[in-house]
Amino acid sequence: MPNDFDPQLVDTAVKTIQMLAVDGVEKANSGHPGAPMGLASIAFEIYTRELRFDPRDPAWPNRDRFVLSCGHASMLLYSLLHLAGYDLSLDELKNFRQWGSRTPGHPEVHVTPGVETTTGPLGQGIATAVGMAASQKMLAARFPDSPELFDWRVFGIASDGDMMEGISGEASSLAGHLGLDNLIFFYDDNGITIDGKTDLAFTEDVGKRYEAYGWFVQRVDGHNHAELRAALDRAVAEPSRPSFIVAKTHIGMGSPNKQDKSSAHGEPLGAKELAATKAAIGWDHEPFHIPSEVRDLFANVAAAGAQRHAQWRLTRDALIARGGQEAALYRTLVGCELPANLLEELCAVVPQGEQATRIASGLVQQVAATLVPSLVGGSADLTPSNKTWIKDAGVVQRGHFEGRNFHFGIREHAMGAFANGLSLSGSFIPYTATFLVFSDYMRPAIRLAGLSHLPSVFVFTHDSLYLGEDGPTHQPVEHLWALRAIPNVHVVRPADSLECAAAWTLALERRDGPTVLALTRQNLPYLDRPAAFVPRDMLRGAYVVDEAVGSPRAVLLATGSEVSVAVDAKRALGDRGRDVRVVSVLCWEQFQKQEEAYRTSVLPVGVKRASVELGITGPWKGIVGDGGLTFGHDGFGFSAPWQVIRDKVGMTGEAVAARLASWL
Repeated sequence: MPNDFDPQLVDTAVKTIQMLAVDGVEKANSGHPGAPMGLASIAFEIYTRELRFDPRDPAWPNRDRFVLSCGHASMLLYSLLHLAGYDLSLDELKNFRQWGSRTPGHPEVHVTPGVETTTGPLGQGIATAVGMAASQKMLAARFPDSPELFDWRVFGIASDGDMMEGISGEASSLAGHLGLDNLIFFYDDNGITIDGKTDLAFTEDVGKRYEAYGWFVQRVDGHNHAELRAALDRAVAEPSRPSFIVAKTHIGMGSPNKQDKSSAHGEPLGAKELAATKAAIGWDHEPFHIPSEVRDLFANVAAAGAQRHAQWRLTRDALIARGGQEAALYRTLVGCELPANLLEELCAVVPQGEQATRIASGLVQQVAATLVPSLVGGSADLTPSNKTWIKDAGVVQRGHFEGRNFHFGIREHAMGAFANGLSLSGSFIPYTATFLVFSDYMRPAIRLAGLSHLPSVFVFTHDSLYLGEDGPTHQPVEHLWALRAIPNVHVVRPADSLECAAAWTLALERRDGPTVLALTRQNLPYLDRPAAFVPRDMLRGAYVVDEAVGSPRAVLLATGSEVSVAVDAKRALGDRGRDVRVVSVLCWEQFQKQEEAYRTSVLPVGVKRASVELGITGPWKGIVGDGGLTFGHDGFGFSAPWQVIRDKVGMTGEAVAARLASWL
């Protein structure tokens, strides 16, 4: 929807955006006014020239996405969303960064209507946008007879800080490889960071770097509307490459004493400089003033978007009315539908012999993939080890987006954010895979998934010291608890193949946050369970896997590969083990959500507790209490066969029983 607005109206609209941002920061006495002042012209052109949206339905599946990767410029986005007619009142702009407002310091997708992804940690936004763009291509490839159904684009703005963070390079390299021509990013090349000019530490030619990634690169004056419009037109028309528009801008544009200075970045202008800025740009208005002609301009843009939405609904309704496979697939994908009996379907295929949980998980995942068309993903160049390949499902590559498997390359940083972008599409349940120790590389994306309530699935294999000969650099010790420490992240560590079925059920059924699956390299026995065992109790997060005779004197809480060790220890105790209950803690976070009656039925109040997990023991001490016992390992690992490590660290039934005997 090309705009041909009167230049004076454009100038007024840009000043309105600038000053709304400045006024919000000023009132809060906190924030970043400089970037919004410098980016107002670019943002205006994106919103009024290209962005297709309907503020009455922010979740319209075929809307264009706008990603402000430099989330510190959040008042720019909030100003645009208010002007565009989203449910974000002027009072919310006035309450910027205040308790309970819908305008937090950095944009949050689950808080503010119109915000497409949570940004702030630099580089995460553009990396997530790559996943968003890929999801559109994948959706379009699934509906070849209805090209208008999913033809949305992803627009965004990134800063110098985004370009410096390594994750943006990983993700942008992948975007170029995939040829995501629906991805268009402006680079706010203002040459300023908090410490001073960027050339203190950053002197590369970013545009040439993006050319090497395979992007279509243009260079413009970020304040010249004719250049911005021409660049946008060329970017939208580009048929085979993502677009990167290097825009030279002035941070704090219009401020007589702070333009092009670090002082414009992260602090309010101040009353004196605010008055000087208003005088310099000819803005003689009270704070938060919006001229009526600017409101009318954005109302017309929103109306055009609503009309496009109405036309899209006709296309969607026609597809559904035709029925058949495409209509069924649309309903399944848009709702990420799951079978009601998913657990039972998955339990029916698990082998009952000795098996590594990474292998059992792979078998379960194959069945899950046939039942859940939304499931897509891949591994960071560890597919043979992670066992996560969806068979007969094709590979996502340039020009071939109908597949379900990704080759992410050795890019864990980007892989996590990419998965979050797929999740934000609302039509895919993404999974990623690598070794558990490399969750360190993915932690920012996992944390944002938790913060944003995204149902991404993060598969981590080789989950303990039992990785073996590779040694301490590859052996996770603190990682299970490091991940459990992230709010709203569920860590699931299955003990055998049956629990792998429960693990995938928990992950796929969860819609309000991410799930981590921690899987073994080494074989584990299939567990015998009590006669009263109910498979759905596994979905409660913890359950009794080996019961005491009568009331238990002690409860052993074990996870993953150590559940069988706890069972062996109970048996090695002989008659004394009759008083011991073994509980498999499949997912502590899920267990904590159960009603008190169930929790106390599994972990009776006043009964002694011991934990058995091959990793750090400190956090378990808060669960087992002062009189409790912990079995684990509080140092780094060793380079040796896993069986040798097991014996040396005392993680055998006999060794655990020996300590338990005196404790009991």
